[in-house]
Amino acid sequence: MKASPTLARNLQRVLTDLIELHLQGKQAHWNIVGTNFRDLHLQLDEIVTSVRLFADETAERMRALHALPDGRSAALSAETRLEQFPDGLISTKDAVKLITARLERTVKTMRDVHDEVDEEDPTSADLLHAGISRLEQLTWMVNAETMTASAPVTAPEHG
Repeated sequence: MKASPTLARNLQRVLTDLIELHLQGKQAHWNIVGTNFRDLHLQLDEIVTSVRLFADETAERMRALHALPDGRSAALSAETRLEQFPDGLISTKDAVKLITARLERTVKTMRDVHDEVDEEDPTSADLLHAGISRLEQLTWMVNAETMTASAPVTAPEHG
């Protein structure tokens, strides 16, 4: 099978955000300070490892479909949908918010392209499913760092 231009473009969008998320995760990892520093420092490495794996799998899937992945810095800065990560030292609380937002944005990109990808290549859509599932799990885990125990998980049922 050979990817159509639409499939290649959609997978490239995912790849771009995954690579950018990996880089921003490392930026946060190197520059966080504050309460629970060590836990978040290690958790960011876990996020980065998962994101790098998904980026590699996406790029290799593109090559299997005769599409050319572009991970160059110029392509990333021109095409990413993630906001730039702030410079300087970042408090652990702010880092959790920043990384949560970027994880959620990356998942949104994956969900935005999902239906077109699935229509042409269900195998590539399976990669998206795995990525979405893992990134949503990581989002929950990192966001739990700043949640309060009294926060409702879901709205109460009225009956």
